[in-house]
Amino acid sequence: MSELFERDGVIGDLHRPEGDPVAALLLAHGAGGDRTAALLQRAAAEFAARGLLVLRYDLPFRQRRPKGPPSPSTAAADRDGIAAAAEAIRESCSGPLILGGHSYGGRQSSMLAAERPEACDGLLLFSYPLHPPGKPEKARTAHLPDLRCPCVFVHGTRDPFGSPDEMRAALDLVSAPHTLLLVEGKGHDLAPGKSPAVPMAVDGVAAAFGF
Repeated sequence: MSELFERDGVIGDLHRPEGDPVAALLLAHGAGGDRTAALLQRAAAEFAARGLLVLRYDLPFRQRRPKGPPSPSTAAADRDGIAAAAEAIRESCSGPLILGGHSYGGRQSSMLAAERPEACDGLLLFSYPLHPPGKPEKARTAHLPDLRCPCVFVHGTRDPFGSPDEMRAALDLVSAPHTLLLVEGKGHDLAPGKSPAVPMAVDGVAAAFGF
């Protein structure tokens, strides 16, 4: 079960665990979705069952428009929205605060973590969009060396936004502790109802933070 969360311009669905949360997890959606995405819903439920307080929320660009992709010109505003969500949730949990999400949402969360290391204690990135499909020369790696917190990447082996080998090479740029969990045979959406992507993510985060 979840409850509507609205505070300081942040709109989402909050999933509470039984008892005091061991950590907080914020999940942002991809460029074409919103907080109701199946991957986010399953992840929120399973992480809450593991003892985490979880917020799945709409990024600012999605609050402005119900459909359509974000504009590069408003990416900084989306990162500000992620920071606001983190600030709104931090007071509700004394444990680690983990930012993440799917594709665009995860990428912007990682960029915020690189720009403002104090914003979070870790990252969970589903289907990190390493480059546009068919354009490996446009790698989105410039900020990766600046990450300072533990990172868990969950990635399909058939994701056109980055092959397993490309992901491994990119993550060599990350000096912080990091894990790459490959979901065999799955693409960018990770088929959350038909794959072990979410259970793998739960176990990976638990291992990274010692839950």
